[in-house]
Amino acid sequence: MLFVPIFHLLLCLSSWAWGVYAIDPHHERERVVKDFFDKDGGGSTHTNNWAVLVCSSRYWFNYRHMANALGMYRTVKRLGIPDSNIILMLADDASCNSRNKFPGSVYANPGRHLDLYGDNIEVDYRGYEVTVENFIRVLTGRMDPSVPRSKRLLTDERSNIFVYMTGHGGNEFLKFQDNEEISAFDIADAFEQMYQKKRYNEIFFMIDTCQANTMYSKLYSPNILATGSSNLGENSYSHANDNDIGVAVIDAFTHYVLEFMERINKTSQASMEELFNSMDFSKINSHPGVRNDLFHRPLSKTRITDFFGGVAQVEIVAPLNLGMGASSAESTLTMSDEVHEEVNGQGTEPSQQLPKQAMSAKAQPVPASSSYMTQLRDWNSSTGRAWASVGLVGALVGWVSTKSRRSS
Repeated sequence: MLFVPIFHLLLCLSSWAWGVYAIDPHHERERVVKDFFDKDGGGSTHTNNWAVLVCSSRYWFNYRHMANALGMYRTVKRLGIPDSNIILMLADDASCNSRNKFPGSVYANPGRHLDLYGDNIEVDYRGYEVTVENFIRVLTGRMDPSVPRSKRLLTDERSNIFVYMTGHGGNEFLKFQDNEEISAFDIADAFEQMYQKKRYNEIFFMIDTCQANTMYSKLYSPNILATGSSNLGENSYSHANDNDIGVAVIDAFTHYVLEFMERINKTSQASMEELFNSMDFSKINSHPGVRNDLFHRPLSKTRITDFFGGVAQVEIVAPLNLGMGASSAESTLTMSDEVHEEVNGQGTEPSQQLPKQAMSAKAQPVPASSSYMTQLRDWNSSTGRAWASVGLVGALVGWVSTKSRRSS
């Protein structure tokens, strides 16, 4: 008689286990998503890119700092990050300075081959708007409701963010407007707030100033990669002067970073390790530094375009109805807004540009791949088999119980 209750218990346990593991849609979706993002060898899992570019210096003789920031601005736009995902902060407008022999233009080389200001530039914070308070508010998202979306960093936990800063600094501080300073502790705490509020996936922090490497020494939040132009006690030097403009037009560290970036395109596989290895003390005249102890990926497998470019990955979302046909399932894949960089970057009218948000509200449906449809059909089939098995086992248990009661 002991056989019947033991058999009953084993059947119940097997039924429960099979039902739980066979019909859990979340587990299957997570596996499909993980397989998709891991197919390139464990690359970044971000779905959108943002950039925060800061020139903190005023006055004509700091022309080079504005050129530094505008050079980075041009590079990230060229590599696919749209203006809607760039926060540009310029403490002064050298292009309109009365001393500028070339009004409306900013150049970063003595030959003046490329106008960095040009006709297609969107400055989000300018002049006295560039303050320590506003910079920290941009990072942390603690904005007044009246601040427009164009001045907000609308990131999420899938966002990779490039933060670039240039100006005059020293040991663990950077000056803003020769009026106030931001410390290494301020930046570290701002990044920690971003981590706690799930405002980033990974951050690449780059700073070009005197004693720049001290500015990332206090960081403690995960998934942050940082680099600077000079060690403690070192100056960060300018690269070239223009006799017609009358001042230095760019800093050495930024110049050689931009020179390297000119060889990168949107589909480049170049790694961050290659970028850091290209930094040469004999050219820069200071010791650039890199901090990667907080960063979870090897630099050799971290692509430059993970931070400087617009991503071209898609995110798999759950079907609204798992029992739907193949025609309905084709709408379950949507592309991130960076995939449609041709929409964001063709110089469209402001009213036609996509809004600032991590995933586009105007994302276009694309046909699901045959492998995904196969996985979806397999999942529906396994779900049906699981429920049928649960019902069959339940009926069998009931029949055994009834027989045991009659025999007793």
